[in-house]
Amino acid sequence: MELRFTPEEAAFRDEVREFFRQAVPVSLRRKMLLEQRIDREDLLQWHRILDAKGWAAPAWDQAWGGTGWDAVKLYIFKEEMQQAPAPEPLAQNINLVGPVLIAFGSEAQKKYFLPRIRSLECWFAQGFSEPGAGSDLASLKTSAVRDGDDYVVNGQKVWTTRAHYANWMFALVRTDKAASKHRGISYLLIDMKTPGITVRPIITIDGYHTTNEVFLDNVRVPAENLVGQENKGWDYAKFLLGHERLGIAKVGLSKSRVAQAKTMARRIFVGDGPLADDARFMEKVAALEIELKALEITNMRVVDSFIKQGGTAPDPKASILKLKGAELQQRALELLMDVAGPLGLPMQTDFVLGGNEETVGPEWAATAMPNYFFGRSVSIFGGTSEVQRNVIAKRVLGL
Repeated sequence: MELRFTPEEAAFRDEVREFFRQAVPVSLRRKMLLEQRIDREDLLQWHRILDAKGWAAPAWDQAWGGTGWDAVKLYIFKEEMQQAPAPEPLAQNINLVGPVLIAFGSEAQKKYFLPRIRSLECWFAQGFSEPGAGSDLASLKTSAVRDGDDYVVNGQKVWTTRAHYANWMFALVRTDKAASKHRGISYLLIDMKTPGITVRPIITIDGYHTTNEVFLDNVRVPAENLVGQENKGWDYAKFLLGHERLGIAKVGLSKSRVAQAKTMARRIFVGDGPLADDARFMEKVAALEIELKALEITNMRVVDSFIKQGGTAPDPKASILKLKGAELQQRALELLMDVAGPLGLPMQTDFVLGGNEETVGPEWAATAMPNYFFGRSVSIFGGTSEVQRNVIAKRVLGL
């Protein structure tokens, strides 16, 4: 395999880089550089910019607004987006429900939802995890009972990202209690305005409201909102999670954080000189950079394998990217905390949430601790590290 980009691919990279340089609004770029939280309006504005360019859903089939890019160009696009930095398109819409609808949805569902998913007119939340059914998702208990032309849904979802922004939710529900736990599960599209839905905030350790509890009490969902076949939802969920893991390593984001840590280490003095002159600190930086390069090469190998297999299904080796990518994201955040030191300790919530309050120390240090705390979750969402090790053992190593 060839690990260098072709002249055409290098030219494409330059085109993408220039687009991000010019298209990201100034206020949004500042938030991204400082790793402040971006809000609903930020994401709506950015999605409209990407959709106008035709890049909101780059991996989708061209018939539904995709770009037709191959796996290498998709990889370049994601890397340049992370390093610009610019927000990634809303994952629940673009990486999760969109591909499932394209693969398994009815023509009516595709025609109605896909354009609205690209533009964020339909903002989807992911209704998967439940109390007692997180990593063991197949143990979910939320039920959907057929009643005429509707399903009546009862249950609870938890850790539902941005459900307070969403007007739709795609959910796994149990439609056959007598079947084995991996069977009898169906995939429904639920209008969040339907009576019987209650959304309650979960404030995470970083002080931010991004996740929620969602309660469903006798919620009536039209049967036409069933995706694919009844009791086949587990198959669709596996397809969906494979797509989620393929782009979850975020090598570009970790590289940007390491670069920022190195720059800031030249401005933080410890003893008689800058932290950047400390041998132990730079050894830690070098070790992380080496592992990021190894992960980047592994990412390219997975992309190459994906191309050779025809690009028709997610590669189980994507679990390697999820496992190692999560670990290196956390280590990059730890590195920034090392640089921030005591300057990162004050909890400056207004600034972290995108405000303009004056910070105690450098602005970049004000977000170091909250981002470190939030970063603990990256080895959990999208499948825990333990789940990824099981996938690698069974589906990659054949153990």
